Amino acid sequence: MSEADRIDVVREAFDRRAATYDASAMHRELANAVADFVDISDVQDVLDVATGTGLVLRALHRRGGDLRLIGVDISTGMLAVAREELPDAIWIEADAAALPIADGSMDLITCVTALHAIPDARATLAEWHRVLRPDGRVVTATFAEERPPESRVRRTAYPSDHEPYSTVDRITNVAGSAGFRIVRTTTWTGADDTLLVAEWMRTP
Repeated sequence: MSEADRIDVVREAFDRRAATYDASAMHRELANAVADFVDISDVQDVLDVATGTGLVLRALHRRGGDLRLIGVDISTGMLAVAREELPDAIWIEADAAALPIADGSMDLITCVTALHAIPDARATLAEWHRVLRPDGRVVTATFAEERPPESRVRRTAYPSDHEPYSTVDRITNVAGSAGFRIVRTTTWTGADDTLLVAEWMRTP
């Protein structure tokens, strides 16, 4: 399957889920946990990559502060929900590996439960490095390797790869190869999932 085909499959899968995505308690609670984990002191410009229905940006918005919130996603259906729920944010339909964002313009990037599904993760991480300011940070939430493999089987309509982001050591290696260092981590556990939440610091 080509990269373009993979993007189309992911887009179609999330377009189908858009109307019911927010009904998931896991998605809502994780978004709130990530927003609570984020240090928004000295943060003004926030970019949420693979934003979906914008749950993370909505949670950050509820924290207050003078934040400029931008969400990027390839799913038209997801973005339609996001726009309705948070009209004050900026919503952009775009590929995570080709962000229509100016160099050095963001203080913070968030990316929650999406890295495993992004076809070109290497290009995506390079884009994060490009659009962040020199002291910029990233916060990710990725499915952790906390349960037996048979209980972590996920049937999805699109190719995915959780392994590179499933432990602190693995995500540290990924971050280091892309010009970041991991400075803080925690885990979040819902009814059926354990997520690794990590803060990445941009290095020169």
